[in-house]
Amino acid sequence: MPSILQKVLLGTALLTALFQPLPAQQTAAPFQDSRGMPAGVAGHRTQALLAALNSNDPAFIAVFFDQHVSARFRNMFPMAEHEQMFRNVFQMTGGLDFYSVRTYNPPRQQTVVIARDRLFDSWHGISFRLEGPDERITEINFTPARPPADAQTTAGPLSEAEVMAIVKQKAGELCQKDVFSGTILIAKGDQVLLEYACGEASKAWHVHNNINTRFNLGSMNKMFTATAVMQLVEKGQLRLDEPISRYVDESWLPRTITDRVTVQNLLTHTSGLGSYFNETYEKSSRDLFRQVSDYKPLVQGDTLSFAPGSRFQYSNTGMLLLGVVIEKASGENYFDYIRQHLYAPAAMATTDCYELDRPNENLADGYLRAPDGGWKNNLFMHVLKGGPAGGGYSTAPDLHRFARALQTGKLVAAASLEKMWQDHSGAGYGFGFGIDQTPAGPVVGHGGGFPGLNSNLDILTGSGYIAVVMSNYDMGAEPVKEYLRRMLGRIR
Repeated sequence: MPSILQKVLLGTALLTALFQPLPAQQTAAPFQDSRGMPAGVAGHRTQALLAALNSNDPAFIAVFFDQHVSARFRNMFPMAEHEQMFRNVFQMTGGLDFYSVRTYNPPRQQTVVIARDRLFDSWHGISFRLEGPDERITEINFTPARPPADAQTTAGPLSEAEVMAIVKQKAGELCQKDVFSGTILIAKGDQVLLEYACGEASKAWHVHNNINTRFNLGSMNKMFTATAVMQLVEKGQLRLDEPISRYVDESWLPRTITDRVTVQNLLTHTSGLGSYFNETYEKSSRDLFRQVSDYKPLVQGDTLSFAPGSRFQYSNTGMLLLGVVIEKASGENYFDYIRQHLYAPAAMATTDCYELDRPNENLADGYLRAPDGGWKNNLFMHVLKGGPAGGGYSTAPDLHRFARALQTGKLVAAASLEKMWQDHSGAGYGFGFGIDQTPAGPVVGHGGGFPGLNSNLDILTGSGYIAVVMSNYDMGAEPVKEYLRRMLGRIR
């Protein structure tokens, strides 16, 4: 059974998937929309599902699961987690309004309804399956959706200045509704076009966020780790195709594993290793994990879930082990190496993996909704100090500087950057960077999420725009990121 933390992370991953582009094969599927509510039981379930989600009320959501959902699906997680999932969807959308029923050719077994969200005016598909004699819901999925053919749209071309004004106005609305807290930065090359900050870095002390507030990066540190690896490759201090057993000794993992896994497998999440956010971590004091070597007890005993190189599986353990590789190859402490060889040349003076039991200026606390509707911080959920796989802190201006340092050759050579920004597995992932096709064109970058924090860096390789969204709200950046992609795609 998954631990509580793993289930929380699973929920975060599922919510992240809500705002990811559809795969190409789905995009090509023919469909037809009918404006009426589904007939019979399916329509009844649809109305109940939307009413529960839009209520943003734990008690109302619990009644929905009791009356409309199968016992098996209901019991997969504690009710509090189902309720939190629905409320997070509500927070990211402002609520969903029914628009149509969508059918496909060839037909699908699920009922698919199309809804429009109230915050960003974007389209979402809600699919569910009905089974059993009483036709109860046995699964629920949320995905982005293509606009219905008859839907009116105002998504015409805009000037750069018009887009910046609209984005600033939208950010103000989100902050006023308290669904976003954080910073937004949009630049084209070195020119910063928009900086915006709102919300509170500390709700306890009512300290406001500003453009230089440091937000937790989550998994965005993976970009720094991958960049450091490529620097060492350029210096001839390691090779991408060599087994990690040269750097990772048997106090971490047996050679039966490390002899089979290459440095490139770790960079591309094709190693077959899993995540050190496991039950051992959950039951351990956060004070135990400060240096890379401190994580060894969380990795020992890990096994390969598939043959290295055969497929993609996102792996925090893999990125952590790249920290071990960096230390062994460079002869330097991981954190010292990153400060000297990445942060310093990129002029990232407000970025680091800070120890949270020390005084640190201008760090935002992370917040997520509590079951009673209030807020709670993530102080006892997250790592005490970030590392190779994530958990450091940065600012929107520093992430802009990082992007420009990459683009201008200050950190790695152009040939290395080309490898880093190439999809090596077909899963939309390079070396520590995600790769995507968006309404604004091709994008590389990385997001980071954990309960109470969410940030993202987009580097639009075609148009030259750079967009940073950082938030100290649970899943606060993800819908804003998608909104910015749509808006930047309208610039003509």
